[in-house]
Amino acid sequence: MLDKVLIANRGEIALRILRACKELGIKTVAVHSKADRDLMHVRLADEAVCIGPASSAKSYLHIPALIAAAEVTDADAIHPGYGFLSENANFAEQVERSGFAFIGPRADTIRMMGDKVAAIEAMKLAGVPTVPGSDGPVPEDEDEMYAIAERIGYPVIIKAAAGGGGRGMRVVHSKASLLSSVSITQGEAAAAFGDGTVYMEKFLQNPRHVEVQVLADGQGNAIHLYDRDCSLQRRHQKVLEEAPAPQLDEEARAKVLKSCTDACIEIGYRGAGTFEFLYENGGFYFIEMNTRVQVEHPVTEMVTGIDIVKEQLRIASGLPLSVKQEDIELRGHAFECRINAEDSRTFMPSPGKVELYHAPGGLGVRMDSHLYSGYTVPPHYDSLIGKLITWGESREIALTRMRNALDELLVEGIKTNTDLQKDLVRDAGFQEGGVNIHYLEKKLGL
Repeated sequence: MLDKVLIANRGEIALRILRACKELGIKTVAVHSKADRDLMHVRLADEAVCIGPASSAKSYLHIPALIAAAEVTDADAIHPGYGFLSENANFAEQVERSGFAFIGPRADTIRMMGDKVAAIEAMKLAGVPTVPGSDGPVPEDEDEMYAIAERIGYPVIIKAAAGGGGRGMRVVHSKASLLSSVSITQGEAAAAFGDGTVYMEKFLQNPRHVEVQVLADGQGNAIHLYDRDCSLQRRHQKVLEEAPAPQLDEEARAKVLKSCTDACIEIGYRGAGTFEFLYENGGFYFIEMNTRVQVEHPVTEMVTGIDIVKEQLRIASGLPLSVKQEDIELRGHAFECRINAEDSRTFMPSPGKVELYHAPGGLGVRMDSHLYSGYTVPPHYDSLIGKLITWGESREIALTRMRNALDELLVEGIKTNTDLQKDLVRDAGFQEGGVNIHYLEKKLGL
């Protein structure tokens, strides 16, 4: 087992990793910016190192500072959490070249999955269902480009190969706007990601966002932990998630779950990962793979009983998976509401001092948060301040517990999106289950 882990992140995920390390008897190193010296995990870690000023570029994204912190504390591994450098292949490479274990996939795997074109090609070869598309970058020849679009069928969507977070995408409804849309997206992609490569896919009109959680040890063993529905999104950012995904075609589900574990073995995957799909009319269509722990991983933990972060730590220690596929039993239902420091109506960030904080409790209620009364939410980072998770023997019970838990949650001194979440869990369409990715934006009038 690893002896000491440096946690290269902040906020709730850093605290989540620290708790998993403590359960396994692993010592911890917290790194923090000058703005984050009062974070809860910094107080609880065995050691803490300030790695720079508030700016992410000069702290949490500054690779030399992170590796230096690992060196001076004699850590033997680095856990990147999610966001920041978690899917940065160069970081993973430098971590391992410096003699530390990177708690995640190998750099070449991250690099392949970070390139959407390469990822889709790899998934096709592994038998994972994909969206009909250009089978590689959009060609420069205009006639070829038009021919591909005609074969796929309008509307199509142009996507940046190196994109993410909902950026570098453009929907094209007719031949007349294809060339200009490709050109504009290439320019945006080059500016945002340093790579102007784009590809073309069929644009599904009303799909759901369904993802499959996997674990693989890089030793030929891979399992799935079933699926999640993450369709409630605003501007491609997830707001509320649940597991398992409701109202799926069971035959299609079984096939896609197996295809994901087969793909992990095929590409030699190591660590926790998530296959993201669009789901429409009983069909699954691969869109990307996230090579890290997801924000919404707790809902999967609640319905399977598997601690995903502890499995990450075991795998990075060179140990095989602690469970086999036949050991995984899906039990009950779970929801996760992302609690952000932002106005529920305008979505403007609301940093500041938390005057009073009370976490909800009770059977089947879990609150993953770094908040405490007196803590000041800094303005420099993502607005996520907590994740409220509820579990129940059925979807209805889990949803009832979420309504009650949201009513009990108390955060004073700053604004939060709790009112929006209260509205969503009482929404008639969402209560029925199976809403598509456009549902929330239509509800908000966006």
